[in-house]
Amino acid sequence: MHTLIIGGTGLISTAITRQLIERGDRVTLYNRGQTPPRFEGEVTLIQGDRRNYPVFEAQIQAAGPFDCVIEMIGFTGEDSASLLRAVRDRTAQIIFCSTVDVYARPADSYPYYEDAPRRPASHYGVNKVISEDILLAAHTRGEANVTILRPAHTYGEGGNLIHSFGWTTAYIDRLRKGKPIVVHGDGMSLWVSCHVDDVARAFVNAIGNQRASGRCYHVTGEEWNTWNRYHEIVARAVDAPPPQLIHIPTDLLIEVAPEQAGICGNNFQFSNVFDNSAARADLDFRYTIPFEEGARRTVAWLDANGRIVNSDDVPLDDRIIAAWQQLSAQMIQTLR
Repeated sequence: MHTLIIGGTGLISTAITRQLIERGDRVTLYNRGQTPPRFEGEVTLIQGDRRNYPVFEAQIQAAGPFDCVIEMIGFTGEDSASLLRAVRDRTAQIIFCSTVDVYARPADSYPYYEDAPRRPASHYGVNKVISEDILLAAHTRGEANVTILRPAHTYGEGGNLIHSFGWTTAYIDRLRKGKPIVVHGDGMSLWVSCHVDDVARAFVNAIGNQRASGRCYHVTGEEWNTWNRYHEIVARAVDAPPPQLIHIPTDLLIEVAPEQAGICGNNFQFSNVFDNSAARADLDFRYTIPFEEGARRTVAWLDANGRIVNSDDVPLDDRIIAAWQQLSAQMIQTLR
């Protein structure tokens, strides 16, 4: 099999590339060549700008045909329209990396299934819906053979561990130093994470898979932890003491730290529980890496690559915690 990956050096696409090389497939990557690869083995690199559509389309047309094209960095409808032009009559299959952020939040019912209403709250999710629709319409017209995969939070070596303030690794340093951790709301909404190796395997197994034609699949974690439990697991993974969790209303967090906590408003404050049965049946998807093990591996990679930020240099958390505790004390005193 000859697979083209548009991307190839990101978190998920690195794992896909590695697994394809390991099984002996021929792999071509299209990217800007600016990120050092984190895999061993031979690949063909086509260097270019994905968003310079005329040049991108000409390069792909000249390089094909391919058995499969995996689109990992398509984020807009314009990207998807360009992809269709680029691979027209040049590939047997398109696999598109979408996201569970296409769905409405909160859910009408849990778990989410692949036919749940798509009413995204974020620009990212809106653009992924547009991209999905363009590709699935082409599939319906018989112009392309399309498969769509929807990961949730994917983490692992080369990536990071998410939290209420996003992705800063100062969070890990805070845990190690026993500093209190900000948690949005009461920390009881459910969150789900999946190690990149498990997610990538579903992409690999979708290649050339006739059952996946025209289908959409969840490829998400299967440990549904509250955020409180999530922080406890990460603390254990980094050999830190049980964390002191400071619960602050989500709306207030967004007001005082919109850049850092904005994602809590349209995502984290709602439960994330997804049904993977379709991917299990058709793509042999399996959740094999427990979150604590995966978190330990991820942090080990961050340590080895000098990626952990000194939390003493990031005062925002402490300022917010101090202000919240003062406000709480004043409220208690006033109402007693």
